[in-house]
Amino acid sequence: MADLQEASITLPSDPASVPVARRYVTDVVSEWGLPADSETVDTVRLIVSELTTNAVQHTFGQSPTFTVDLTLERDEELRIGVTDSHPRWPQRLPAAVRQDNGRGMVIIRSLTAQSGGRLSVTPTAEGGKTVWIALPWTAAVRN
Repeated sequence: MADLQEASITLPSDPASVPVARRYVTDVVSEWGLPADSETVDTVRLIVSELTTNAVQHTFGQSPTFTVDLTLERDEELRIGVTDSHPRWPQRLPAAVRQDNGRGMVIIRSLTAQSGGRLSVTPTAEGGKTVWIALPWTAAVRN
């Protein structure tokens, strides 16, 4: 396998794009060798679902699209980035007991930590941001 593999998709900032992003990421990581029925693919799928949902819901119409970037470096680390053009960075919101939202970043952080990964946010030149998740690949392929 190559030292660096990359894939990317840009989608409209619309709720219908979330399942498209999940399918795209699942297909790509499966092509790269991650078993489609593995626990790690389920984790990646849920992380992408939460990140893309955030990109749709919390940009308040100010980001017409979002982009999902995947990078696999030397079969060691999978990086998933979701970029939107809204300037506000993710925040922990208090999640009321009867509230249906506000838990996305908590879920993302928890899944990332359980997988031995890390989360970061970087600004884009256009004033938006990319939320990055880095997960160890070698452990993922063994699951």
